[in-house]
Amino acid sequence: AYLLYSHRRRFESGGVLVVGPSRVFMNYIERVLPSLGEESVTLRPIGAVASDVVKLNGDRVDSAAAAAVKGSLRMLPVLKRLVHEPPQTVPLELRLTVRGEVLVLSAAVLDRIRADVLAHHKLNQGREAAENAVLNALWQSKPDELELEREDFDEQVAETAAYRMFRNAWWPTLSATSALARLGDPDTMGKVAGPVLSPAEQELVSSSYRTRPDGRRTSSGEGERRPGDWTSADGALLDELVHLLGPVPDDDDREASLFLEDDATFSEVVTTMDRLEPAREVDPFASTHRTYAHILIDEAQDVTPMQWRMLRRRGASASWTVVGDPAQSSWPNAAESARAINDMIGTAPVRRFRMSTNYRSPAEVFDFAARVVVQAFPDADLPRAVRSTGIEPELRTAADGDVVSAGIEATRSLLNLVEGTVGVICPPSRLAAFADGLEQADLIDADRLALVTPLESKGLEYDGVLVVAPDDIVAESPGGVRSLYVALTRPTQRLITLDAAPDAAWRRSLG
Repeated sequence: AYLLYSHRRRFESGGVLVVGPSRVFMNYIERVLPSLGEESVTLRPIGAVASDVVKLNGDRVDSAAAAAVKGSLRMLPVLKRLVHEPPQTVPLELRLTVRGEVLVLSAAVLDRIRADVLAHHKLNQGREAAENAVLNALWQSKPDELELEREDFDEQVAETAAYRMFRNAWWPTLSATSALARLGDPDTMGKVAGPVLSPAEQELVSSSYRTRPDGRRTSSGEGERRPGDWTSADGALLDELVHLLGPVPDDDDREASLFLEDDATFSEVVTTMDRLEPAREVDPFASTHRTYAHILIDEAQDVTPMQWRMLRRRGASASWTVVGDPAQSSWPNAAESARAINDMIGTAPVRRFRMSTNYRSPAEVFDFAARVVVQAFPDADLPRAVRSTGIEPELRTAADGDVVSAGIEATRSLLNLVEGTVGVICPPSRLAAFADGLEQADLIDADRLALVTPLESKGLEYDGVLVVAPDDIVAESPGGVRSLYVALTRPTQRLITLDAAPDAAWRRSLG
C-alpha cells in the first residue's frame, strides 16, 4: 500500500506482484489490502506464480526430501536433457522407400540434427527447421540412380507414411506439463538425470509423478494431470520448461468444419479494411510470462533456487522488496539459495535493513522458541520481543499416546482462554486425523479455529496456538527445527505444545 501511494503512476501502469508462502497466507493478504484502499495488486502463493503460463494450483506439498531435490539448481541440466531427449517410442533410425530406393538416417545422424536444431531454436518452434534438416540429410544420402529434382524429392519423401509417422513421433509439439510428466518413467529419468542426481534422488522425483493425489498410479507418469495434481515445487519446474520449450503453436493442420453445429446461424461482413489490414504475426521468441514493475516477496527465506529463477522472469526490469528471516528457513541449502539470489540481483543496487524488534510474540513465547532454534543454529540472528503477558508456554503430553484426543482438549482450553483466533499447527501426517477429530468434537466457537500445517502457518498469527507433535514437524519439514521455530512463534498470547510422550527429542533443547 505504501509503494502504490508513493509511486502510483509507475506501479499502477506496470503492476505489482505480491508473493507469499501459501494460499492461506495470500487469502489473508487479499482481505487486508482492500481495507488499505489498494486493489490493483496481483497476489500469488509461490506455488502458483507460474499460473500465468500453465494451469496449476501449486497447493500440494512434496515430501521434504523430494522438495529439496526439485528446488535445487541441479534440476536445470535435468530439464534441459529432458527437452533434448526424444520420446521413448521413437524408432532409433529413419528408414523409408522412394521409388524403390531405401533411404536410411542412422540414430547418430538424427541425434546430431536434433542437437543442431535445438542449439538455435526452442523445441516447439524448431519443427520446421528439424524437418528441413532431415530432408537435407536424406537428399545427401540418396543414391545417384534416384534421378529427382530437389523439389520433387522433398514432396515424395513427405508423402510417405513412414516419414509422416516418424516426424510426428520424433518432433512432437510438447507442453510443459506433458514434458514434466515424462520424468515419471524411470528409464527416462535415468537417462536425463543419471549424471546429476543419485539413484535415490531420481526415485524420489520420479515416483512423485507416478502417484496422483487420489492415490492412482500410472506406469510411466504420462497422461493428463489436473491443475491440482502439481505441487508447489513443480511450479518452478513447469515454468522452466515453458521457457525451454517455447509456447505451444496452434494446430494449423486442424480442419475446420464446413457446417455449423447445433443448427447455429452465423453471419459475417468482410470490409475493405479487413482485406487491407496486414496479417498479425506472433513473435515466437516473445516471453509468455507476465512482467511487473515491482515484486514483493514475503517469507523469502523459503524460496528455492529454482523458484528464484521463476520469479526473475517476471521482474527482470522491476524493483524488488524481499522480506525474510533466515532463522525460519525451510530450505536446507542456504549457500545455493544465496547464489541464486546473487545471480538474480547481478549488479543492481541493494539496500539491506534489519528488523530487530518483535512486536507479535510475547517475550515468554519468543524466548521459549529462541531456545529451541539457537540450540540447532547458534548463529541465528533473532529479534528482541518487547511485549510481555506473564504467561509461560505450556508443555502437554498425551495420555496413552492418544494425540488426537489430547489435542481436542487442548484446543478447547485455548478457545476458552482467548477471545480471538486459535491455530492448531499440525504435521502433514497427522492433519487428516486431527481434521476428523475436531469435526466430530463439534467445539463451541469452532469458527475461530484454524487447522494448518507449519508451511501454511508462515506469515500468520493467532491469539492462541497449539503445536502438535513437534518431533514430527521437525522430521517432515524441509527446514527441520527451523519449521518448528516458525510454529512456536505464531501466537500473540498463549502457546501449548503437545507430544505423544514426555521424552520428545525436541524438549532436550529446552535444558
